[in-house]
Amino acid sequence: MKITVTGIGPGGEAFMTPQALEALQACDVLAGYDVYVDLVRHLCPGKQIIRTGMRRERERCALALEAALAGNNVAFVCSGDAGVYGMAGLMLETAANHPEVTIEVVPGITAACFSAALLGAPLMHDFAVISLSDLLTPWETIVKRLRLAAEADFVICLYNPRSKKRRDQLDTAIRLILEHRLPETPSGYVKNAGRPGQEAHICTLAELPGQAIDMFTTVLIGNSQTRIINGRLVTPRGYAL
Repeated sequence: MKITVTGIGPGGEAFMTPQALEALQACDVLAGYDVYVDLVRHLCPGKQIIRTGMRRERERCALALEAALAGNNVAFVCSGDAGVYGMAGLMLETAANHPEVTIEVVPGITAACFSAALLGAPLMHDFAVISLSDLLTPWETIVKRLRLAAEADFVICLYNPRSKKRRDQLDTAIRLILEHRLPETPSGYVKNAGRPGQEAHICTLAELPGQAIDMFTTVLIGNSQTRIINGRLVTPRGYAL
């Protein structure tokens, strides 16, 4: 009885680790959110599928646990890294009373790292990753984290920056960060990282609110040392030349 909570990266096979591919091929049951299952089901021909829609995470974990208790090897897929805004934590909580079920967590390339590579090397020094989604985190807490990360001069990576219902959070976040950063701070954003329609753009912090940014976009905001070198974002770490 085993559940392998598997980070599949952006979704393309080229961006999955060999360990993730092995988990998909070895499973009896493929479980996950509809969109993520569709990204990998071609790699799992003939497997039983467990899939649910958005905001049914607890149900998804319960179904995966039920399948494992029935004696199946379950691959529970997550976009990016399973332990970074993924399902690893909730799956471990769900299976807390079933130590007989082995839970393995397989890492994957998270959006922060993938997007940073497309833009250059903006995460070379300390950075903070903050989701602007207030579905599971109070907005007041997100505001506090934004202010403190900006004050501490972290490079800041924003997940879930804007959605159809949440149109103003990104603009508010930029205003808060501008209390501690210059408007011309080098920044960038990546849309559809590792998927069809991928775009990578470099701009200034002040220009970010006017960009076409949505839920499938990752935003990276430089710190006081970040600069643009030959069209790429770079945050120096301070190595002596």
